Amino acid sequence: MLEDELNVSTRERDGVAIIDLVGDVTTFAEEKINSAYAQVTGQGARHILLNFRQNDYINSAGIAILIGIVTEVNRNSQKLAVSGLSQHFQKIFRMVGLAQYADIYQDEEEAISGFTAAAA
Repeated sequence: MLEDELNVSTRERDGVAIIDLVGDVTTFAEEKINSAYAQVTGQGARHILLNFRQNDYINSAGIAILIGIVTEVNRNSQKLAVSGLSQHFQKIFRMVGLAQYADIYQDEEEAISGFTAAAA
């Protein structure tokens, strides 16, 4: 396994901090995802979107990393959503309980609208 299986980048759109995850979410992703989360939190993000639009694989270590992010989001009174997950991973997110803490959207557009509607 290569450590660069995942590229993580951050950007802001309509008041939502978006963390783009391109590649596989495995144990090697932990530092990248956590530092991206710390970066957007340090910039004052209240709404965070994990965008999985170019993701094919999330293993159990990846799920554990995401559970850690959910824990921090709740501790920091932030709102978390995810988008771009395949049907398979949407089902897994629901099975492991992540869907209780993060809204699941089909794509980035839907997620941004969801944050906007929730803020209204």
